[in-house]
Amino acid sequence: MEISARAVAQVILMGHEMGRAEGELRGFIERLGQEEQAELVAIFWVGRGSFDAEEFAEARAVALREATVPTADYLFGSPHFADHLEAGAEALDLDVAGQEDDLL
Repeated sequence: MEISARAVAQVILMGHEMGRAEGELRGFIERLGQEEQAELVAIFWVGRGSFDAEEFAEARAVALREATVPTADYLFGSPHFADHLEAGAEALDLDVAGQEDDLL
């Protein structure tokens, strides 16, 4: 996986603080590489139930192929995107909880 568990944890934490951190979160996501952004969307889809964890590679490929809007805009369009990212990370065995503790 290109995206680090720490980066996913950062997006989740900032996503829970959208009222205060939207601009900062948007900038953080925009600084991620194309592959990392696609993986973030794929993790989101796994957490939302659109793909199973075993289908992560397929989800990533779809995210790369079908990216038509900025990733931040796409994620922010879901009011529970941080929760979906958390669920997806858990399904994919990414240790975001440990990373979140370090980021706090």
